[in-house]
Amino acid sequence: MTRKLKIFHEKIGAMQKFHVSTLGCKINQYESEALTESWRAQGLVEAAVPDEAQVLLVNSCAVTSRAVSDLRALVRRLRKTNPGARIVVTGCAAQVLREELSAMPEVDVVVPQDRKTDLLHWPLEPHATEPLPQPRPFPPFQIGAFNRARAVVKVQDGCSHGCTYCIVPLTRGASVSREPDEVLSEMRRLLDSGYRELVLSGVNLRQFGRDLPSPLDFWDLLARIEHELSPQWAGRARLRLSSVEPGQLGAKALEVLGTSRLVAPHLHLSLQSCDSEVLRRMGRGHYRPEQVLEFLAQLKRFWPRLGLGADLLTGFPGETEAQYENSYAFCRELPLTYAHVFPYSPRPGTPAADWPDALPKAERTARAARLRGLAESRKRAFLKSLAELPELTVLVETGEGNGVCEYYAQCQVRGQGLRPGSLVRMRPEGVEDGRLVGEAVGEPA
Repeated sequence: MTRKLKIFHEKIGAMQKFHVSTLGCKINQYESEALTESWRAQGLVEAAVPDEAQVLLVNSCAVTSRAVSDLRALVRRLRKTNPGARIVVTGCAAQVLREELSAMPEVDVVVPQDRKTDLLHWPLEPHATEPLPQPRPFPPFQIGAFNRARAVVKVQDGCSHGCTYCIVPLTRGASVSREPDEVLSEMRRLLDSGYRELVLSGVNLRQFGRDLPSPLDFWDLLARIEHELSPQWAGRARLRLSSVEPGQLGAKALEVLGTSRLVAPHLHLSLQSCDSEVLRRMGRGHYRPEQVLEFLAQLKRFWPRLGLGADLLTGFPGETEAQYENSYAFCRELPLTYAHVFPYSPRPGTPAADWPDALPKAERTARAARLRGLAESRKRAFLKSLAELPELTVLVETGEGNGVCEYYAQCQVRGQGLRPGSLVRMRPEGVEDGRLVGEAVGEPA
C-alpha cells in the first residue's frame, strides 16, 4: 500500500458524502453513473456540489493534451474549493500519467483505468492502484438510471486496432465486448424506468463481438435489439448510435438501419481524414472515404433525411496542403450537419508522436478552424431545412424545453408541463440562436 493510500484510508473510513466530476467521452459518463449508483447503494450520499463532499472522484480523459490540461486545472480548482476533501483521480489519464498525477500535491490517490472497477466497492482496496493482468473481462459496470435525459448503454470497451495517433489502446487496453443478454437487460431496465432515448456506445463499435464465444458483430447486436424491443417500444422510444467507423458501413449495416423502427436517422462517423494517404499513415487504411458517399447514397432510400456528424483531425504529421484540401473538398460533398474538428495533438507513447514531419501548431489550428467554418455553415443550412418540416420529435432534456430532435439538432420546445426525458412532437417555427424553436403539439402517437 502506498503512503498516500494508507493516509487516505485512515482519514476517509467514515466517508459519507462524495462528488464525481467527469471529463471526456460517453463511456466515462456511463462509468461515472455506475460508480455513483454503487456508492449510493452502499449508503453513501452524493453531494450536490464539490465543496460539500469528503471525497472528490475525478474520472479523467487523455485523448488530447487539452484533456490533460483540463484535468490538472480541475484538480487544482477542486482542492482550492474544498481543502479538506480527499481527491481520487481515475480514468484514462490515470492509466498513462499515473506518476505525474501522483506527484501533484492536490491528488491523494490515483486509480488506473484498468482498476476503475475496484472503485465500485467502498472502501477502496489496497491493491486498487496496482495494474491488472491481461487479458481482461468486460468491466462489470451497470446502471439503472442516468444523470442526463439520454441514457448511455455501454456495449464495448477498449480498442485493438492501434491507429498511429491514438492513445486509447494504452489507456483502455484491447477490445472487449459485452454479452448481448446483458445489453438487452440494461436497456429494458432503462426503458421501464422512463428513459425514452438510449445511446449505444463503445470505444470502437467495429470491433464489437470479436471476443465473444458466438461470432457476431455490432449489426447483429442491433438486429437482435430491434427484434426484441421494437414490438413494445417502436414509436414510444428511440435508439441513437455513438460513433461508428466508415469500415462498418456495408450491406449488413444498410439492411439493419434501413429496416429499423427504433434507430434515429442520425449517424456520427469516426472519419478523421478524407485523404487516402493520410488515412494510411494514420493506420486507417481499412476504408476508403468514397465508401461513405456510396453508403449514404444507398441509405437515402430509407432515410431521405438524416443528421450526419463526423470526427475530423487536421494537421496530422506529414499532411500536405494538397491532402488537407482533398479532405476539405470531400467534406463539401458530404451531407454534414455538424462536425467535431480537432487539430492533431501528439500523444505520448503513440507512433506518430515521434515522427519528424510534424506541422506547426498554428497551421494545424488554422486548418481546423477552416473546416469548422464549413461544418457551421452546413449546420445552419440543415437547421433552416428542418424548420420547414411540419413536425419533429424532440427528446426534452430540461424543464425549459431544451432538447434534441431525431436528427440530432438542438431544439427549444414551447409548451406547458414539459417533462425532462419525455418525447414530444414539435411544430417547428424557425431557428433562433442556433437551435430550432417551435410549439409542442403532443406526444408521439
